[in-house]
Amino acid sequence: MNDPNGMVYHEGEYHLFYQYNPFGDKWGHMSWGHAVSSDLVHWEHLPLALPEEGEIMIYSGSAVVDFANTSGFGREGLPPMVAIYTGHSEETKQTKRVEDQRLAYSNDRGRTWTQYSGNPVIDIGSPDFRDPKVFWHEATGRWIMVLVLAQEKKVRLYASPDLKNWTQLSEFGPAGASRDPIIWECPDLFPLEVDGETKWVLIVNINPGGPAGGSGCQYFVGDFDGTRFALDPSYPAEGALWVDYGSDFYAAVTWSNVPKSDGRRIVLGWMSNWDYTQDVPTAPWRSAMTVPRSLTLARTSEGLRLAQRPVDELTKLREAPPLAFPGGSFVEAAKWLSEQKNLPELLDVEMTFLGVSEETPFVINIRAGVGEVTAIAVVPASGKLIMDRTHSGLNGFHVAFAASARHEAPVEIANGKFTVRFLLDTSSLELFAQDGRAALTDLIFPAPGERSISLSSEGLKALSVPKVDRITIHKLKSAAPK
Repeated sequence: MNDPNGMVYHEGEYHLFYQYNPFGDKWGHMSWGHAVSSDLVHWEHLPLALPEEGEIMIYSGSAVVDFANTSGFGREGLPPMVAIYTGHSEETKQTKRVEDQRLAYSNDRGRTWTQYSGNPVIDIGSPDFRDPKVFWHEATGRWIMVLVLAQEKKVRLYASPDLKNWTQLSEFGPAGASRDPIIWECPDLFPLEVDGETKWVLIVNINPGGPAGGSGCQYFVGDFDGTRFALDPSYPAEGALWVDYGSDFYAAVTWSNVPKSDGRRIVLGWMSNWDYTQDVPTAPWRSAMTVPRSLTLARTSEGLRLAQRPVDELTKLREAPPLAFPGGSFVEAAKWLSEQKNLPELLDVEMTFLGVSEETPFVINIRAGVGEVTAIAVVPASGKLIMDRTHSGLNGFHVAFAASARHEAPVEIANGKFTVRFLLDTSSLELFAQDGRAALTDLIFPAPGERSISLSSEGLKALSVPKVDRITIHKLKSAAPK
């Protein structure tokens, strides 16, 4: 499986559709798989939702609940769920490669689907025109679609009164990470509040050209007037902003229709990278999603930036009581960690450091089998957070995985305080620093068995090491279906 698709909340269920090959563990025969959850933690797998049809593969897209039945697909006064996706036809001797936009609808909470007889609803004859994200825009009273002209590095916006008939509005791009051979994919556009002001965030996933090589997820902050998206003046003139600086966060989009009483904007990413995903050493399955994350906007010294944290529902997996270091010197914290032996593979760890300065770099080490360590280095002098999986475990299955071993995220350390939280799973590490203003997600493949955590500050004078305000280690229960 790969990209998350059709993410929508309806009648107490979070729906997650996703790119899926029903016939094998490598990419092909793209269809929509389907899972639902009431809590974003425990998922029930449902039958295949949208299968490949003839020569048309079901590429990425979105889903909405048509509460006003603008489409006319509803029955018995109930709103239909409508999927909007890219139909992909490969080039043959008789036909050219084409990507167009299509509809399917469901009147039984997404369990069964009917293809719209008028498909495709948008066809410009392009081979690289895909990944529609659709939402209802209250201010203009119409549906808005954002999708990409992948090779041109452009997002195109359309509007419709009924999901069937679409009018082109505007284009955005190229911008940010957009140099060849980069292609743009999987866009999303949504509002976020910051200090009582509404700003709009445009996500554009790219491949290659990500911050760690290969796949990546960039974002833009600006304003949307119902027709055009315009960049905020604080957006950097050079370079790009990244949702996640790790190697394994791609095709990220957000859930639609999350209740206003909840108020969160929840994002999910595919946890892999096109550089090596076909060879990741897992069986009988291949690929996974990240944990769901709640997005906010924060004002920083450099402008508006995204912040993210794992959804609160994940705390229900924590086993009680946690292991807790109440605070003390760096040496005392390192000694305490050395005494926490036989840790399980599933961990949720929180740490807070004080007195961090340019003279106090340090490393958090996650150890597994003999000689296996994943290192998290904090380097205040250069404002960097580094995740190094060079010796994390199995890495020879693909040259690109071995080559992509050291990943950096910028961090701003104010008043000497540094916070970090990381979620360790059997073969992944998701890290959130400085209240989620920096995120790094990486696959790792250590030997199975017990884990340990250590602190190191080699080369530092004893008086220059930071203090450790707290460490909390939560052992986690598995969320996998039993």
